[in-house]
Amino acid sequence: MPKVLSVNIGAPRPNPAKKNLTGIHKQPIEQAELRVPGPKRGGLGGGLIGDFIGDREHHGGDQQAVYAVAREQLDWWGRQLSRPLDNGVFGENLTTQGFDPDRALVGERWRIGDQVTLRVEGPRIPCGTFSQHMGESGWLKRFVAHGLSGAYLSIETPGTVRPGDEIEVLTRPDHGLDVPTVFRAYYDDVDALRAVLSSGALTSDEEAAELSDRLTKVLARR
Repeated sequence: MPKVLSVNIGAPRPNPAKKNLTGIHKQPIEQAELRVPGPKRGGLGGGLIGDFIGDREHHGGDQQAVYAVAREQLDWWGRQLSRPLDNGVFGENLTTQGFDPDRALVGERWRIGDQVTLRVEGPRIPCGTFSQHMGESGWLKRFVAHGLSGAYLSIETPGTVRPGDEIEVLTRPDHGLDVPTVFRAYYDDVDALRAVLSSGALTSDEEAAELSDRLTKVLARR
């Protein structure tokens, strides 16, 4: 059964990679209340009450309210790194089992348990804090090369999430744009950039403008 295996939040801790504190050190909890956090700048931060967001310029807000990663991805990376990876180690709020967020389409809608509905917004772009947290040489390069980032989600219907809650896909858009394609676009893959910009899937004018500018610059370098 596709389900939430673990619900994870982070308390503020020092961040060796930046001056601000970080909440990337997530720990499993018995349940969490989800709320719509508002804008990235000036909003409430993350979508889980009690989850600390340190760098609000780049993290949190409505389109990054919840971060989901498959337990199967953590297991794969654990084999590559020759060490076990705990739930929440990627800074994810929801560790899923039997359900792969990287197969999701942008705009896909999920029901979690009997209350919460979420909308897939796009990939997680790794940062220096993530690299420092993992403590692996060349981590960002390896993570990007693998191409599977997990998914950021917005909250359509707030409520309580718990480990064991079933995950159901309610709707899938017909444009076919999946999360890994958007991830590749942010790393100058021309085919991915064209696919993202032609899909009509992006709801953020800022993101569309950024990727359009990126495509122009990549083509100019050829």
